[in-house]
Amino acid sequence: MIELNQITTLFLAAALYLLGTALVNRIGILDRFLIPAPVVGGLLFAIVALILKSSGIVEISLDTSLQSLFMVAFFTTVGLGASFKLIKLGGKLLIIYLLLCGVTVFMQNVIGVSLAKVFHIDPLLGVMSGAVSMSGGHGGAAAYGTTIEGLGVTSAVTIGMAAATLGLICGSLSGGPIARHLIGKYDLKPKEGTVAEYVEEDEKPIGQHSFMIQVTMITLSMAGGTILGDLFTEATGFVLPGYIGAMFVAVLIRNIVDRFLPGTINMKEINLIGDVSLAIFLSMALMSIKLWELAGLALPLVGIILVQVVFIVGFSVFIMFRMLGKDYDAAVMIAGFLGHGLGATPNAMANMGATVNKFGPSRTAFLVVPIVGAFLMDVIFSAPIIITTINLLAPK
Repeated sequence: MIELNQITTLFLAAALYLLGTALVNRIGILDRFLIPAPVVGGLLFAIVALILKSSGIVEISLDTSLQSLFMVAFFTTVGLGASFKLIKLGGKLLIIYLLLCGVTVFMQNVIGVSLAKVFHIDPLLGVMSGAVSMSGGHGGAAAYGTTIEGLGVTSAVTIGMAAATLGLICGSLSGGPIARHLIGKYDLKPKEGTVAEYVEEDEKPIGQHSFMIQVTMITLSMAGGTILGDLFTEATGFVLPGYIGAMFVAVLIRNIVDRFLPGTINMKEINLIGDVSLAIFLSMALMSIKLWELAGLALPLVGIILVQVVFIVGFSVFIMFRMLGKDYDAAVMIAGFLGHGLGATPNAMANMGATVNKFGPSRTAFLVVPIVGAFLMDVIFSAPIIITTINLLAPK
């Protein structure tokens, strides 16, 4: 057996990210479906590890103890990006979209857990193929999978990552074509002036002092989230993962700082830290999955994901599109919803980008969908629903 220590594993994660980036840039299908670079690099390593183990050559052991640090840091940067100014601009349509997303999160868990029982697998693995991986993507799969494996359920991360990858592909394949269908069927045209344009940008260059301020706010949120999580668990008996607490604290810090020290937060630097943290933690999560544990669960997993896709597509076309106004903006938002409802917010942005490049702009969609998909849905619906489900199904 080859055992890689903490530092060597960190180096390997960074190297696999660079390898994944190179492959995505050179292989058209990976770029077309927006498969994340750390997913490509990490999964490639996991396949090599599977071959080496199955052939009896060698087994590789990784020290991924730093993974949780990068995971919490990433979710903290998401929280620091949640400005109440953006939420206010979204208005009534944002609330409707958020509520509809909450319904889908609940139903994704119902579908996952119900079909897990039909296939006679652990219902917590059904949670992993529900909202965790469908709405949460690879980040959610890695984060909640670690929590579930801590409860003694093996293969949770592996199942979650596989489900997230399948969902990612389905979300990319369905978003644009369905939006095109709706636009053509109802002869929809873009309209201007639906909401005020708001773009949050930081023109200030990255500097050492400012960068350290952002690092301080991130680590403060992480520390506060750890304390909050411990207090919540002691008071209720429910497990509250540290990254959820950190995200809540980060939201509070963001809006308090905006109120009393405007201009202190530099989102260019926050996003840079978040991007690096996400790349490292996803690389570690993917490269450490044990693919040999997935063999007996392939059929149930594919069956659950197919039902999830049918539900999301049907819900978006027959319910969400109508409730959002049945206009051009609604069609573009459907493209985005299919992206983050089956994958992640970057998928949503790519789907909407492809749609508006073809048919015209939609400021409403580009304001509402990122706010809900990247933050509000997680905080208000996904986290409470998933955490409650996990605790209800956890072994006593």
